[in-house]
Amino acid sequence: MEKSKNQMITDKSIRLLQQNQYTSHVDSKLTKTKMKKWIEQFFNVRVDGINTSRVANDGKKNSKLNVNCRSRKKMIARLRANSFIPLFLN
Repeated sequence: MEKSKNQMITDKSIRLLQQNQYTSHVDSKLTKTKMKKWIEQFFNVRVDGINTSRVANDGKKNSKLNVNCRSRKKMIARLRANSFIPLFLN
């Protein structure tokens, strides 16, 4: 699961889960079509659509220098009505 860096657990992402939409940070080089194919193959679900956005990181302070960090890519995958991803099963 190297393409999906981590799942996002925020108030908005929990609301989106109720609408069958899943959010996560992904590799910044991935395109929407590659993400869609990967999700469909890895989780065996049908994806209706994918929205992406780039989230800028704040710069890190290293003594007196401000070091710019890479921006991250956030993905919101919308699944078909009867599909789900078992995220929190243990």
